[in-house]
Amino acid sequence: LNVPFDDAEMAVVRTAAQDADQSLKDFVRDAALQRADRHKQQVAAAATRVAQRSAELNRRLREQ
Repeated sequence: LNVPFDDAEMAVVRTAAQDADQSLKDFVRDAALQRADRHKQQVAAAATRVAQRSAELNRRLREQ
C-alpha cells in the first residue's frame, strides 16, 4: 500500500507520530484502522435511525 503525502502533510504526520511515541508506519496504520472503525459505526448508526423511522412510519400507517 502506497499512500502519497506532500511535504507539508508528511511533516504533520511525522510530528503526530513522534508525539504519540509511535513509528510512522504504526501511526498511519492505527489512524487508518480508527477511521475504518468510525465509518463502520456511522453506517450502523444510520441504519438504526432508518429502521427506527421506518418502524414509526409503519406504525402510523397501521393506525390510519
